[in-house]
Amino acid sequence: MFKPDKVVAVGGDGTVSFVAECLLQNNIPLGVLPAGSANGLAKELGISEIPAEALHVILAGAVKKIHVLKLNDRLCIHLSDIGFNACMVKKIQSEKIRGIWGYVKATIKVARSLLFINSIMQVSMVMDNEIIEIKAAVIVIANGTKYGTGAVINPSGSIEDELFEVIVIKKIAASEILKMLVSHASFDHDKTVVFKTSHLTMRLKKKAYFQVDGEYIGKVADIEAILLTAAIELIVPVSN
Repeated sequence: MFKPDKVVAVGGDGTVSFVAECLLQNNIPLGVLPAGSANGLAKELGISEIPAEALHVILAGAVKKIHVLKLNDRLCIHLSDIGFNACMVKKIQSEKIRGIWGYVKATIKVARSLLFINSIMQVSMVMDNEIIEIKAAVIVIANGTKYGTGAVINPSGSIEDELFEVIVIKKIAASEILKMLVSHASFDHDKTVVFKTSHLTMRLKKKAYFQVDGEYIGKVADIEAILLTAAIELIVPVSN
């Protein structure tokens, strides 16, 4: 049986996630050559989008073990969410939009369409044997800390610990978006709540848009998230 010294994923977060699933618990280092629209995980790890610099990391970088998430039957190596942003991802994929400006255009289109409907989700979550009933515009299940756009959605997160975060954005507000994009100040608890856990079950009253690592999955009503500790070996810059 052939066992390579390392494997390289060339693409965005979805491609990296797909390759990572093939390497679960195999102790084969995974390198990343960013070639997607946003490359959120690469930015998270400090891997350059310049091919020559990314190749240098693959050849001379350090190996770091990280945890990943299993969401229903999908692996999540970076970020997933339900609601507004997942709807935006669907728009991007259906219109084959690429790049950061494509994300901006898709956001405007989705925001306009959702202004006329009730986009607030009613959600029941179970974490650490506690039942939480809550309403939300977006729920992020986070392995990483920030989107490829630079928006810091999970400032207290780490891909090396034994927990993941569930960020509940109760209402989309300009003040909270500015914090994510610019100041990185603490969230307003009345608008954004962060939970830490290693196991989540979630049920929505109505199905909602769902994306994992930048790949639109479809509409779902039930999600189970399980932490897989030290599951993947990633090649990262030595400074990490």
